[in-house]
Amino acid sequence: MIIKVAKNNIIQHDIISTMNSNIAPPKKAILKTSLIPNAGRGVFATEFIKNDEIIENSPIIMLDGEAKHLKDSQLYNYYFVSEDKESVAIALGFGSLYNHSYSPNATYIKDFDNQIIIFKAIKDIRPDEEITVNYNYGNPDDKSTLWTPSIKPFI
Repeated sequence: MIIKVAKNNIIQHDIISTMNSNIAPPKKAILKTSLIPNAGRGVFATEFIKNDEIIENSPIIMLDGEAKHLKDSQLYNYYFVSEDKESVAIALGFGSLYNHSYSPNATYIKDFDNQIIIFKAIKDIRPDEEITVNYNYGNPDDKSTLWTPSIKPFI
């Protein structure tokens, strides 16, 4: 499968028709206590995940025009912002539980048209290794400070 990505890891055009297909939980990942200080839970590989392999197609709940309301809620650390920064998505499955790293082993691609966020490996991931993404739009090379001081970087 070829994934074409536009600026900020948002899908440029339809790559998967998920609206009429089944979405299954990730087959090679589980949720358990993270080793990252103060992170709580994290997503871990249960078996070897190859570079470029899709880890999860996470369905989303789109909250149009609700970005301004999340700052004062518990969801503030768990959402994905739209390109216009007015709407947000809450990822289901493990989608909102991948922890941040400036040296991630995975990335995410927002496909709001199909109501999913795709999590995919950007390097080989060993069994029992925590799967992390860079919260700066999924860009593994973006080292800029995060929007929320409650999330401490794990490098």
